Amino acid sequence: MPHDTTRLHHVGHIVEDLAEASALYARLGFSVPPPSCPAMPRSVGGAPEPFGAANTHADFPDSFLELATHAQAGETGRLPTDTRLVPLEAPAEELQQLVERIGETSASLAAYLDRFQGLHILMFSSPAIDDAAARLTSAAVRHSGVNTVRRAAPSGADSPVETIRYLEIDTQEPNTGTGAGTVPEGRVGIVTDLDPGIQSARHLDHPNGATGLAEATLCVADEDLAATHHRYATYLDRRPRQEREGLVFDLDGAALRLIPESALTATLPGEELTALPALVAYTVTVRDLPLTRDLLHRNDIPLRETPTGDFFVPAKAALGTAVVFRAGCGVPLDHR
Repeated sequence: MPHDTTRLHHVGHIVEDLAEASALYARLGFSVPPPSCPAMPRSVGGAPEPFGAANTHADFPDSFLELATHAQAGETGRLPTDTRLVPLEAPAEELQQLVERIGETSASLAAYLDRFQGLHILMFSSPAIDDAAARLTSAAVRHSGVNTVRRAAPSGADSPVETIRYLEIDTQEPNTGTGAGTVPEGRVGIVTDLDPGIQSARHLDHPNGATGLAEATLCVADEDLAATHHRYATYLDRRPRQEREGLVFDLDGAALRLIPESALTATLPGEELTALPALVAYTVTVRDLPLTRDLLHRNDIPLRETPTGDFFVPAKAALGTAVVFRAGCGVPLDHR
């Protein structure tokens, strides 16, 4: 029977300063477009100012990396100068709800940053999200229900509008809002598969040769490993395999790696924790690993090697998350 959750959709890197993060990702060899941020006037007749969450993506054919931060009205110093402000538009009777929802998102990002700057969002991809929602409900997993948002598609896409359907997993009491999930490690959920006709219109070519999101690594206290294993086996409807000291949930062309705290330095030599549980790393595949390594050396990016032969940028050099590079195959979709 086909799985209703098939791959990694995206991971979210929450940062204090989006301008700094965008510059870092450029040095890492990712193509990151100017970010966008909701905006609203602070007074009647005033110019729109940033409000809520600002973000940008490094896109791949079927996944992406998200960079995000929170922005207060009137605050522009932590946003790149080329940030695209998107004025809030909604019917009068819906505007207040929209403002509250964006405010909740901003508050969630601020709370994540209070824990640490780094990876706080883990979203899985689904070809059948309604089936996934029903399965989670049957398994007594609290979640937001399936939400739908629409936004303008990029120029050259097959459709002028991109529709996104998603749910967020929540271990707390049910709520009526659509705020971020509150599992211990951050925001975790499921999103409908990216539309190839829309995704292919985005910039998918990266100087570092990155072709896709291959893995996310979640580190937990040793005594919490069994309970976390059970949670994700339920979320993903899969059993993991044992690999060295950790567990690996194999997805379609990607994986979630679950490791105990005692295995962190064996998995990612030299890494240190600031909090538990924590998403400590993500892995991308690249077309030519030696060429990627050369680009990073030229950009003065420090590198370490894993026991399996991958190499990674330490979290201290990458704003709180280790960035792992792995040899892989695949050619990006043509950029239209």
